[in-house]
Amino acid sequence: MNETKGWRLPEHMRQELARPFGPIIDEKRLQERKDSSLLVTVGDIVSLTAMKLGIRPHLIVYDGRTERREMTGLSRLVEEEGYRIVTVRNPPGTISNELMEAVKNALKGCEPMSIRVEGEEDLAVLACILYAPVGSWVVYGQPGEGMVLIEVDEDLPERIKELWNRMEELP
Repeated sequence: MNETKGWRLPEHMRQELARPFGPIIDEKRLQERKDSSLLVTVGDIVSLTAMKLGIRPHLIVYDGRTERREMTGLSRLVEEEGYRIVTVRNPPGTISNELMEAVKNALKGCEPMSIRVEGEEDLAVLACILYAPVGSWVVYGQPGEGMVLIEVDEDLPERIKELWNRMEELP
């Protein structure tokens, strides 16, 4: 998947990807994942919620914004907690190769890491599911509904690859 600058979500796929990949959960259910071997959070509110619950995700992907408003609380907390921070560019409605590589490298490594996205992190959940090892947990925000919890099993990355193959490559 490295021969392109990235992928764009076509308009006709937006409705499909707007549906959650897993169940909507509350903070209590998220707290149950506290001792998970590998937990990934995508989104500022979800990541901040996890950290306030005492959960230390292996990977945090965020853009410093929520519902198009700037949000600085997570950025400060990530720094205070000593996360290694990698900054990547990712335009809205796309997933850049730069973001893909950052997620892939973060999930190969042992140290907790955060990826600060300049642009939008919404589609990063696809890369997280694709590269997370089987048995990992991915949590992301579902606008207007709450948090979505996904356990990565052997079939889910294949489903993500099928979606990916229908996205438009960026020149």
